Amino acid sequence: MKWILYDVGGVLENVDDHSWPLELEQSWSIRLDMSVEALRARLDSAALPDVTLQSGVADEYWRRFAVALEIDEDAVATMRGQLWDAYCGHGNVELLDHARSLQGRAGLAILSNSADGARDEEERRFGFSSIFDPICYSHEQGVAKPDARAYVNALEKMGARAGDVLFIDDNDAPVRGAEACGIRAIVHCDNATTIAAIECFLAS
Repeated sequence: MKWILYDVGGVLENVDDHSWPLELEQSWSIRLDMSVEALRARLDSAALPDVTLQSGVADEYWRRFAVALEIDEDAVATMRGQLWDAYCGHGNVELLDHARSLQGRAGLAILSNSADGARDEEERRFGFSSIFDPICYSHEQGVAKPDARAYVNALEKMGARAGDVLFIDDNDAPVRGAEACGIRAIVHCDNATTIAAIECFLAS
């Protein structure tokens, strides 16, 4: 069986992972009446847990976040919600609909660098589990793309051979990492091109 392995941010979700963190920092600095530099300095000194490679640490992350910025629980809840809204963006409806149409023709899976809590947030918004299995998140695997171990873990969970997989990501480095593991990979630029590449791969 052939597999299509998708990244999330910038592929299944319409979101610019390069710009939203900066925009969120700017918004928070205005909210707290401090400079972005001061905001960063406080958070840098807070020894926040690495939510990208660990699971079950989100609550501790936000507890330390609140202490560092001297804010109350209501403010934390608001800012936490803002982060997830920015992180998830909007579903790429066309690509998600195409993935659904592939059910029964190919295995469908996710390999994504992520943050603790992403599984619940993305499932609530987009229902990924009704389309993709397995869903491999960096914070649950303890390793992130383009580390080869991320791809090997995904292949093991899919029960797939590297040559039977097409990986789709919106960044060059993860694509090169996949190719180094023998996985065919493409950079997602637009839906039409990606869908055509998927169909070509499945027909080959």
